[in-house]
Amino acid sequence: MPSQKQSSDQLAQMPIDQFYQTVASSDNGLNANQVKTQEAKYGPNVITAAKGQNKLWQFLKNFTSLMAILLWVSGFIAIFAQMLELGIAIWAVNMINGLFSFWQENQAQKASDALKKMLPTKATVIRDGQSQQIDTAAIVPGDLLVISAGDSISADARVISSDSLQVDESALTGESDLTDKKADYHHGEGKFAEHNLVYAGTVASAGSAKVMAINTGMNTEFGQIAKLTQGQQSKPSPLEIELNRLTRQLSIIAISIGVAFFLAAIFFVHYPMAQSFIFALGMVVAFIPEGLLPTVTLSLAQGVQRMAKKHALVKNLNSVETLGETTVIASDKTGTLTQNQMTINNVWLPDKVYTVSGEGYVNNGQVMDGDQPVKAGKNAGLDLLLKAVTLNNDTAVKAANKPDGQPQIVGTPTEASLVILAQKYQLNSDELNAQNPRQKTLVFDSDRKRMSTINKNEKGQLTLYTKGALDGVLAKTKSILTNGQVRDITDNDVQQIQAANESYAKQGLRALAVAYRDLSDNESQDLSKATAENTEQNLTFVGLTIMADPPRPEIYAAVKKAHQAGIRIIMVTGDGPITGKSVAVKIGLVSNQARVVTGDELTNMSDDDLREAVKGEVLFARVAPEQKYRIVKANQANGEIVASTGDGVNDAPALKQADIGIAMGATGTDVAKEAADMILTDDNFASIIAAIEEGRTVYSNIQKFLLYILNSNVPEAFPSVLFLFSGGLIPLPLTVMQILTIDLGTDMLPALGLGSEKSEPGVMQEPPRSRKAHLLNKSIIWKAFALYGLVASLISSAAYFFVNYAYGWPKHALSASGSVYAEATTITLAAIVFCQIAAAMNARTKYTSVFKIGLFSNRHIITGIIFEIFLISLIIYVPFLQGVFNTHALGVAEWLFLIAIPIPLVLLEELRKWFVRKYFMKLSQ
Repeated sequence: MPSQKQSSDQLAQMPIDQFYQTVASSDNGLNANQVKTQEAKYGPNVITAAKGQNKLWQFLKNFTSLMAILLWVSGFIAIFAQMLELGIAIWAVNMINGLFSFWQENQAQKASDALKKMLPTKATVIRDGQSQQIDTAAIVPGDLLVISAGDSISADARVISSDSLQVDESALTGESDLTDKKADYHHGEGKFAEHNLVYAGTVASAGSAKVMAINTGMNTEFGQIAKLTQGQQSKPSPLEIELNRLTRQLSIIAISIGVAFFLAAIFFVHYPMAQSFIFALGMVVAFIPEGLLPTVTLSLAQGVQRMAKKHALVKNLNSVETLGETTVIASDKTGTLTQNQMTINNVWLPDKVYTVSGEGYVNNGQVMDGDQPVKAGKNAGLDLLLKAVTLNNDTAVKAANKPDGQPQIVGTPTEASLVILAQKYQLNSDELNAQNPRQKTLVFDSDRKRMSTINKNEKGQLTLYTKGALDGVLAKTKSILTNGQVRDITDNDVQQIQAANESYAKQGLRALAVAYRDLSDNESQDLSKATAENTEQNLTFVGLTIMADPPRPEIYAAVKKAHQAGIRIIMVTGDGPITGKSVAVKIGLVSNQARVVTGDELTNMSDDDLREAVKGEVLFARVAPEQKYRIVKANQANGEIVASTGDGVNDAPALKQADIGIAMGATGTDVAKEAADMILTDDNFASIIAAIEEGRTVYSNIQKFLLYILNSNVPEAFPSVLFLFSGGLIPLPLTVMQILTIDLGTDMLPALGLGSEKSEPGVMQEPPRSRKAHLLNKSIIWKAFALYGLVASLISSAAYFFVNYAYGWPKHALSASGSVYAEATTITLAAIVFCQIAAAMNARTKYTSVFKIGLFSNRHIITGIIFEIFLISLIIYVPFLQGVFNTHALGVAEWLFLIAIPIPLVLLEELRKWFVRKYFMKLSQ
């Protein structure tokens, strides 16, 4: 790859001969030898992706998290302590989870790769004076490229000659306004605004040109931004950080309990040290949630699948949960909040103002006079204006051939809006052009800000039709059409027109002026002499078309839902402050009192001032790419979890820096998609809000799993407490293998089922989770240990003593062997399992009644419950398993007792939730 980048600005200003000499080319393009030299010097014209992780490491990292390491160590200790079955079971859980995680991430990456649409594959070049098509990868500096309307531009290049070339640079600038390109150097306003330079990744929307490549591949502006994006280091997601913290917490708890039980076994029961160690290891295993990683992975994977159905492709599993924590969305305007489709919504005439219904390019509206549709022939000024913008137009609107009903636009968004306007007025543009054939075009020029065409009507008369910026048209206007009559324009007329224009501008709308003039016989005889200077004069002003880029229809509800969820949306746009604020206010993003910070203000703003600014109601306008990156960082410095949206190359650094980068799949550039964590396949902002809801659900489901899995730790440990503090007089009501049965057997499937629970009602009515909040919080600890766990401990211990009572206890001492002891431990184990059935149902919701969401609505939990009953039955009745797990067959009375356990536990929890909803939740509202 090349190591040197030629200075675009310097090359743009050079005299043409010096420029040819500098790039070692000519007006005939490169010859074969020059091409080889340039290829050797600069390499292929490709955007190189950042080097991905080594496949082996990508695989191994799924087995090296803190929780995974803890499980590896636990399994090793179990095997070392001659508990082979326990060690193998723990390692098997780790292996299954790691493989599952790797498979899910690999599938997500494959889907992401399928979305990539790199730079165009072919380009037309002139080499040795001959036109030929080559792969874009073969373009080198000095190549002479031929560009036509609709072509994508594959290299940074200087314009050699131009025939009304207009380029859509929105991929770089973020804005849909077209830029005029011509051979003469003029810098223009802002970055990428040189009139004689075009850039890779942009599109020629109108006209044609010959351009000479000056930078290719990673040396293009497109490539430089890609390099900046790739240089940023990836950082752990909030979920990864929280899981590591949770693992440390649980490790400390488990090891502390293990040490306490180890010492108690030695000093209270006088066990030998080796036996005490094995006993303590059982307690450690009991308090390590072996199913945590599988449940987290499954929750994330199912979130990914649900989001994919809602057109949101997540590239990394952990990004799902991060979405749920989002507090700020830094959003581009054009194409993200708006449709990126210019739409005429008013036609202003000196004697009348008409409204236009229907937004976007779908022809589903009408020109309206009040509440009545208007057709051709009703107003001379309106008829003439619509005729003028139809004839003075180079854009084609082809019939819709896509499911969304959007037609194909060949040309500029502004002219497309005029074509659609004519259709809404029921004008047939093909017939009108056939009746009024064009004789000459005075192409648009950014200096005079006008375009004119000369057309001949059925009588052979030539008429000049002009459209353009108001100031440029008014400067050449002599008369005005009003009430069907042409008269001299007055100062009062000019003031009225300018006042209307200013009024629309304050609403963020753009005005396009329309005028005409009938040519004289002398002018009509020789059109070769017709120039903009001698023809665009003494015009008759007709009116203004008022246009805007309309918001997406779904954006209103999405913004409202985001605000209800406590999420702020900050608009970051390259558009002007008036237009940006108008759109933001219209869609409910901000109020009229919101502060607008421009790019120039932002340049002079310190990081501290910016941090203060983003705390309030604010939007940013006229910003450069690196400034959007600053805005994201400022929010993060305030402790916000930031999602940043975008589709252009200019958005990539901010997408990479954000906690969640969200790229547009349909219109997004390749660099933006590479930098993003999530890709919207439908470019629908509302999909972001749906994805955030899924993210919150994933986090909630992980907490539900924790509640469920930790509550069984108490009844697992309680029998050992009885054993220790009785000095061994109460034999262990639960053996280590029976504890393993609960942790890795009966508990696993219902726990995984909780990971697939759907969103609980009201999840988007709560504020985002605080950065100080943690997965293992006080509420979970209280419910798991003091409520669910304690109740299950009392029930299972009572079952143990009841069986012993039936066989003569307390008259006869409790035995640590024999059939009575086996039956007593069996019913203790079974009672914990049936308490867990109730716990699975109770953990499905935080506040909502489980009957409201449907007792059997989660088939994964129902399947898990059926499986755990089946498994415990096998352990109880299969002779071989009875020997392994020290169990004994139970009778009908015992089974009736077990089956009855979940019913009161579920009903009591329903009563508690009702009490919380009725009193505590009302108080908090």
